[in-house]
Amino acid sequence: MTAPTYDELVQSAAARLGEAGIPEARANAMLLMLAAFADTRAALISAGNQPVPLAVEAAYETALSRRLKREPLQHIIGSTGFYGLEFITDARALVPRPDSELIVETALDLLPAGKPAIVADLGTGTGCLLAAILSSRPLATGTGVDASADAVSLAEENFNRLGLAGRAQVFAGSWADWPGWGEADLIVSNPPYIATDVIATLAPEVRDHDPALALDGGADGLAAYRDIIARARTGMKRGAPLILEIGHDQREAVLRLLREAGFAELGHRADLGGNDRCVWGHAG
Repeated sequence: MTAPTYDELVQSAAARLGEAGIPEARANAMLLMLAAFADTRAALISAGNQPVPLAVEAAYETALSRRLKREPLQHIIGSTGFYGLEFITDARALVPRPDSELIVETALDLLPAGKPAIVADLGTGTGCLLAAILSSRPLATGTGVDASADAVSLAEENFNRLGLAGRAQVFAGSWADWPGWGEADLIVSNPPYIATDVIATLAPEVRDHDPALALDGGADGLAAYRDIIARARTGMKRGAPLILEIGHDQREAVLRLLREAGFAELGHRADLGGNDRCVWGHAG
């Protein structure tokens, strides 16, 4: 029996993924093959009509089976890109989303270049927000804060991998216990903001594979915002910005919390899809 070619396997996989209702089936099939092929996209395209070695075919089928069970693509591949950096991704923390790059862009707009600064990321997860900010501000240092021991280990691995271990540390514990509120020149957070009763309706990749601690924002999705803003109100350095990622329908509610807590120079931005994605204010 003739071995299938790379093109044939990718085409077959895309059809199976599409029949399973998985979005971007062709792109998923190609990315899974790239991981099994272990070379560049250009090399894979060049090899398209060549027969696939048995070991590569077996690895591809294993990865494809995992994706068909709705395991996130990024968990299967083991990494994902964010703001030009590559992060280890697995079940220990939320997978970095492209929309969250807006938080980094906003932070860089509010954090002067060429000056030392202290940055904090509350609920750091993979460490992607802090790592991206520090990579663009070489004089800055920072702390990622996370109550999950799994997330702490993942963030530390990513900081080491990206050569940031000398400037990025991780505080293992809740932001309530973190002692650095008054030292930070800028604080960012992508807190849990999904209302509890909405979690069951999320895509299986999120509902079944992302840590519940990083998703559940309480009955109205605003529990973490109330806590962070209340602590920032009395703990943050005067004039320091607090930037918060939000759900698409939470802009007014979170801005109101910031306003009532005495934050000034409030702002908000939408992502490329036109959805409200972050808000900020400066501590009063």
